Amino acid sequence: MAILKNSYCEKEINLNNGLTHSETLMPTIKQILDETNLKLNDIDLLVCDIGPGSFTGIRIGISTIKAFADSLNIKTIGVNSLEGLCYNKKESGIICSLIDAKKENVYVQVFENIDGNYITRRNPSFENIDELLNELKKLNAEYNITFVGDGATQYKDKILQTLPTSTISSNNNLSAKNLGLAGLNKYNNSNYSDIEPLYLRKSQAEQILEDKINGTK
Repeated sequence: MAILKNSYCEKEINLNNGLTHSETLMPTIKQILDETNLKLNDIDLLVCDIGPGSFTGIRIGISTIKAFADSLNIKTIGVNSLEGLCYNKKESGIICSLIDAKKENVYVQVFENIDGNYITRRNPSFENIDELLNELKKLNAEYNITFVGDGATQYKDKILQTLPTSTISSNNNLSAKNLGLAGLNKYNNSNYSDIEPLYLRKSQAEQILEDKINGTK
């Protein structure tokens, strides 16, 4: 969670204490507001991660943001996790955000950073990593793509074997600060829509039910 003033990060809190989103969200909101001497009605824009990520965590975050927006009339913007990751690379060039989705699958979105403007070159999707890399190779095997995200580190060997001129980012963590920057840029460019969860694949529960109906399990 982060508080930004224009593009400057006033405060950022990152938690990795094993607690669930429902347990940490409200206390963390109170903590960051207390530490910056702010109140919710001092906030001009609320930026929310819409996924991909934990189905439950994403729904809790979006519901909380919408409740604040409705009660206090604050503007809101949704930013997907892949957009937030691409802001880890500040230099101009092609960026491929990858989030590990297990079993050789990834969530992916491709951007081009042109002087600080991050333009989508491939829409977010759920892909097999080998099929994705072969697709990128066919487009231009010698183009230098910067891969970022935990999917980039998980499949580093595959990436560099298929696309040897590419690079793996040294910063692969999704930060609240960069989600905020992405949201601010979308707001300034009037490039945003209502906050809705970004589901690129079925949840585990939905997949199990579908498998039972189809008799595959």
